[in-house]
Amino acid sequence: MVAGHAARSRRAALTALGTLVLTALPSVASAAPPPAPGPLPSAALTLGADRPSAQVLHAMERDLKLTPGQASARLVNEAEAGTRAGMLRNTLGDRFAGAWVSGATSAELTVATTDTADTAAIEAQGAKAAVVARGLGELRTVKQRLDDAAAAGSQSPETPVWYVDVKANRVTVQATSERAAAAFAEAAGVGSQDIGVRVSANRPRVLADLVGGDAYYIDGQARCSIGFSVVKDQQQGFATAGHCGKPGATTTGFNEAAQGTFQASTFPGKDMAWVGVNADWTATPDVKAQDGQKVQVAGSVEALVGASVCRSGSTTGWHCGTVQQHDTSVNYAEGTVDGLTETTVCAEPGDSGGPFVAGAQAQGTTSGGSGDCTNGGTTFYQPVNPLLSDFGLTLKTTSAEAGTPAPQDNAAADAWAAGRVYEAGATVSHSGVRYRCLQNHQAQGVWSPDSTPALWQRV
Repeated sequence: MVAGHAARSRRAALTALGTLVLTALPSVASAAPPPAPGPLPSAALTLGADRPSAQVLHAMERDLKLTPGQASARLVNEAEAGTRAGMLRNTLGDRFAGAWVSGATSAELTVATTDTADTAAIEAQGAKAAVVARGLGELRTVKQRLDDAAAAGSQSPETPVWYVDVKANRVTVQATSERAAAAFAEAAGVGSQDIGVRVSANRPRVLADLVGGDAYYIDGQARCSIGFSVVKDQQQGFATAGHCGKPGATTTGFNEAAQGTFQASTFPGKDMAWVGVNADWTATPDVKAQDGQKVQVAGSVEALVGASVCRSGSTTGWHCGTVQQHDTSVNYAEGTVDGLTETTVCAEPGDSGGPFVAGAQAQGTTSGGSGDCTNGGTTFYQPVNPLLSDFGLTLKTTSAEAGTPAPQDNAAADAWAAGRVYEAGATVSHSGVRYRCLQNHQAQGVWSPDSTPALWQRV
């Protein structure tokens, strides 16, 4: 989604929507609807789902066709569902086969298992049980074979997307024809019975068309959108897409003022980068929403499949949709990118690098997709937690300062530490007690395991 610019479009860009501007401007007051009832109300409180921004609610109402009450209830239900799914993942172990939410308000949580005997345990958590043939680990093994084949050059532009589809309990290959999908599977040593095929003429791109606009500019030639504010040691900056620039590339801001330099960038393989900014720019937890208003980020807890997400971009502004798949591999013209999340949110050239949020939780930065915001389309984002972990960054949030992530290989690696990125299933010690992580997230200073049962389960 990189875009070029001209002097005329630069001047017009000063009023464009969707850029996360690193300034200390005040934020819009958040709406505070009453929390919906649920088995674990602490989840909604911890993740800020009980007090969503009015801008998030308005965009959800518009793009997901919800009433105000439905939008509020959906955010609370999705927060609670994530915790329940995490607890069941820990309980089921290798039998766990994925989880997703459904319904206008995400009121129904479905958890898949390979053993009928788990039905009672799943239903006890207020979820619907789906008994399937394969566990999530087995599905990921099949996808890894496809990933390996693509890395070895056995994949073609005719098979641009593949992913684990937890709702269908299979690995799906999106291809321009059944024949192309079969050839890719054969090259990967994967049997036809191990995959499903979705025939589509769409070929996702990184949306690198040269168009005018605003956000931030790279080497005076191209445009992308700022993602989330981050900090590393004392260096402030922002996360964005890797395809937007290489290490050393310089950036200017929406106002054409000197801004910063790309500190690290990965693309293809992953689509992640971060820019360190100069002293004229200040990192904030703000993300630009509709009509220049802002929403604030409280953390980075990963949303379930089916959950609602909203995206900000410098070309098309503020739009919402739902999560379709996690861990998706996409073959762009420049190479394959693994680990992306597929959504129904629209996007257009210039939106690259912009932030995706679920309620108040950061999800990722825009990578690419197909379609547009007139007719609709599919957009992929690079999850933010791997980006934070790979580059050793701390997300700027409304929570207490988390500090610089602690080294993962130090003597206290087993101890919980603010700033570290934890994946579901990871175990830590805290105050002499063992805990297991329920949902992927970067630990905030106020989210210690003993005080956040939404994120940690005592073992």
